[in-house]
Amino acid sequence: MKLTYSGQETIPLPLSQVWEFINDPHKIASCLPDVQAVEVHDPTHMDVTARVGIGPVRGNFKFKIELQPDPANHRMGVKISGGGLGSVVDLTAHADLKEQGSNTLLDWSGEAVVRGPVATVGGRVLDAQAQKLISQTFANVKTVAVESASRTT
Repeated sequence: MKLTYSGQETIPLPLSQVWEFINDPHKIASCLPDVQAVEVHDPTHMDVTARVGIGPVRGNFKFKIELQPDPANHRMGVKISGGGLGSVVDLTAHADLKEQGSNTLLDWSGEAVVRGPVATVGGRVLDAQAQKLISQTFANVKTVAVESASRTT
């Protein structure tokens, strides 16, 4: 099953601060919903275990995450692969950062391919839950980045 998503978040911080935030794997990992464990290997690679519930299928999923920064274009790519409960998830996403006065627009999109029992839950249920998790992650980026910036100023 193939799913596509897109959205935007306006973050009330300058682009340079948002860029610095999204390049920190520890900070990005803290924005993922229901994270159980994070192991950062280097500035662009980490393993994350998260609790996932889609319909009647619930359990821990393990993911390998690779950040793919493109500083020249203010673009962050993300590649996520892994799964759990006999299911496999492959996700690619990117976020373009655009300066808007003193704010930064985070314009994001992504595509996921899901195989296994989770994919059999049903398109609408899986799509709605995946959209919720992805939107929550980007909303958390906004919240955590602003909180982080207010602690350092």
